[in-house]
Amino acid sequence: MTHSLHRSGDIDSQKRDFNWFMYQTKGVNDKNIKDKALEFIAAAEAVGSENWGDVKTGPITQYPSAEIREKISDKSRIRGVFTRREQVVAFLKRIKEKDLGQSVVITGILSEVLPACKEAGVTPHSVNYSLGVWGKKDNLPDDITLSITTMCGHHMIPPKFVKHVMKQVEKRKLTPEAGAIKLANFCYCGIFNQVRCADIIRKATNAL
Repeated sequence: MTHSLHRSGDIDSQKRDFNWFMYQTKGVNDKNIKDKALEFIAAAEAVGSENWGDVKTGPITQYPSAEIREKISDKSRIRGVFTRREQVVAFLKRIKEKDLGQSVVITGILSEVLPACKEAGVTPHSVNYSLGVWGKKDNLPDDITLSITTMCGHHMIPPKFVKHVMKQVEKRKLTPEAGAIKLANFCYCGIFNQVRCADIIRKATNAL
């Protein structure tokens, strides 16, 4: 899904950042999807998905998973996060076995995602690329801030709030993990990687 393509930052950091999606096609398989969505969630949780959500409700960093499940409708979009390639492989194998008839999307560094697909026995239908940022880039926030805000593809995380959270961590008023959760709660899709975010904050603030 294109709103997940523009994550930025250190490549080694991005190699610990994958998104998974379940998508239905309008007029084809967009009715009575709740049971299939629950199967996707079960497969993701079985391999340790660190975050997931439904844009109609929000992410598990903010809402109980039971509440999100209960509110799933035909308008839902189920999305989440992995931090290891092994999780991607295991997830794809489970979804392939279930054969639910819904589209599966994985976003990440291609040098990680393509081998994961091959290992899982899945051939990608198509590949989308991010061509980077064009235009007057000096108006953008600094690279560290962008590495956090771009993990929310709809850009719901204000750069100034990222700075505020970092200052709170520097003052030892927040842990990097707690700060990352505060930021993750703004991303209702559930594709914000709070684990990676905590690592970025920790390195940027020299937090122990």
